[in-house]
Amino acid sequence: MIADNQEAMDVDTDGASFSKRPPQRSTSVPFQPPRNLAVGYVYSSEMTAHFNPRGHQEAPERITRIWQAIVDEKYNMKMQWLPIRPVTKAEALLVHSQSLWDLVEAYQYMSEQQIVDSEVYYEQLSLYVMPGTTRAARLSCGGVIEACLAVARGRLRKVFAICRPPGHHAEPDQSMGFCFFNNVAVATRVVQQLTQLKRILILDWDVHHGNGTQRAFNDDPSVLYISLHRYEGGTFYPCGEFGGMTSCGEGSGLGFSVNIPWPEKGMGDADYIHAFQRIVMPIAMEFAPELVIISAGFDAALGDELGECKVSPAGYAHMTHMLSGLAGGRLVVALEGGYNLDATMRSALAVTKVILGEAPDPLPPMHASETATETVYLVAKEQSKYWKNIDTKSCEPRQEIESISFSIPEVLQAHRAHYLYKNYKMMQVPLLGFLQSPFAGQVICTPDLFENKTLVVLAHEFGNLRLELESAMTCDLNLERSYLLDFTKELMRWINEEGYALLDVNLYPKPFASVSQNTKRTSNKKNSERYDDTTALLTYLWDNYIHLSGAQKIVFIGHGPACQPLMNLIDARFNSITRNVKAVVQVVGYSKVPFTPKKDDFRSWYAKCSCVLLPANHHILQPEATYSKKKHGVLCPIEELQPVRIVMKGLPVIQAFLKAQLAMPLS
Repeated sequence: MIADNQEAMDVDTDGASFSKRPPQRSTSVPFQPPRNLAVGYVYSSEMTAHFNPRGHQEAPERITRIWQAIVDEKYNMKMQWLPIRPVTKAEALLVHSQSLWDLVEAYQYMSEQQIVDSEVYYEQLSLYVMPGTTRAARLSCGGVIEACLAVARGRLRKVFAICRPPGHHAEPDQSMGFCFFNNVAVATRVVQQLTQLKRILILDWDVHHGNGTQRAFNDDPSVLYISLHRYEGGTFYPCGEFGGMTSCGEGSGLGFSVNIPWPEKGMGDADYIHAFQRIVMPIAMEFAPELVIISAGFDAALGDELGECKVSPAGYAHMTHMLSGLAGGRLVVALEGGYNLDATMRSALAVTKVILGEAPDPLPPMHASETATETVYLVAKEQSKYWKNIDTKSCEPRQEIESISFSIPEVLQAHRAHYLYKNYKMMQVPLLGFLQSPFAGQVICTPDLFENKTLVVLAHEFGNLRLELESAMTCDLNLERSYLLDFTKELMRWINEEGYALLDVNLYPKPFASVSQNTKRTSNKKNSERYDDTTALLTYLWDNYIHLSGAQKIVFIGHGPACQPLMNLIDARFNSITRNVKAVVQVVGYSKVPFTPKKDDFRSWYAKCSCVLLPANHHILQPEATYSKKKHGVLCPIEELQPVRIVMKGLPVIQAFLKAQLAMPLS
């Protein structure tokens, strides 16, 4: 823990104890008396003490040019200066290791010969070091801390921390990528310890993935980390799979790391704004942060030779404007990268104008590139596992060849219909109204639907296309060795052998089909789920087929995304369903366990007849999980990592549960 008056404390050089003495303040900018201002800045020319005599992209001019532009526009007269001070050891150790702290401290004592001898080693880490590095790195981190504390404590609403060296690549145990301390990560931890603000959003628009920041909070649900960065299959710095779209956190932090990885250079305003509108803002609104920190690298700016992207100053301004509407306006902008001095200066100035309350410059008419829309769609599919606000359908890329093309799901559906007819004589169930377009041919039943006394309703996706990848980094497909994996085959074979009737419902709507826009929510429920067309389809089938079938014993089986619509059906038709439905089996995989309505009669009935199968490492089974497991009857963990194989491995559990439930006498 660090003390609440930490800003007035420092540490001895050996780090053994704290001494109560005035903090080290920069005198490079004249002190200004406090004024009634809502926006502030942190800046000190002392951070220019870190430099490479032979020249380097991460140069002191990166901050001096920004500061001079702010002064030239007289924006500094509208902003409160915040005195800067070095990060303390206690603060740094909230994120970093003792060994990293000791190493950064040692730089100030290096001789010229030691610098020369270690140059090759540090170049491999994309670093350069010198005696001035220690002071600059500590001031940079301390400056971001002061900026965040000023906003978190309500002294200011917004602050621009014009600090260098940057920080988002610095990992807990390793400085790298021009970064020594992870300024934003350390500041986040200090804010959480010293103030009432706990829920923090870090938005990283630097062109490089902030590997250090994500690593610091990868298992922490109190910090939402969102990064938009050039990725190129993991070949762009800092390289590797950690910045990929499936890298979503771990443990209790699963879902709280959001990566939007651009597969190529040249991404511009339209692409970033599209990602903000479809991914960043919906997730941020659902998370509802108490403080927003922008890791503001400007190396995606047009003209930056390292980033090679095309974001304009107006583009950065619009992104800042959107983020300013979160957290009651509490916002900190912390400089990260940006290596074209002109582009960085202009972009930083545009952001400064917005945090001062000016409207962003208008953008011309534009639309996102095909690359961006495809990337955002794939990210939406991944993040929809964790965030209700993500609407995957609205992110689907639209192709000009839609009218003459067949999607892979449609091909798989046709194959499955042929297989089921050939083996079980199953026939299509006709649909009417708006359900015809998205679901035609996707509801199939055995011939004895209206005769059999026992009916199984199986709701699922279209099946899973098992694809062998040539490279996990690029996701290129080895099509010759790809095959269709239908996880329900063994289950359907058992249902047939037992002599039960079967209604098979494929809830995956046809791509590009016209679907109903009429959606409704359960009345005034804090955690209500969307009642969409999949629920409408199940309700239609209940009213027109299942309820009229004459079956005395009915079983519901849901898989993956079909579980929640099945629960919605039970809620909508509870009185009639409870008379004949004897068992509900939910195979959820890694998805969220379906929400159960807060109705005593519903939960009492459901607890008696439900069985939920999920992986043994599902987050609700972890010791720290707060999810109430009493909402369900049998909660069955399956030792299987691949969700599509849970049905196969859990089939004996399903069979035993259904036999026991169906053997119970009719009520």
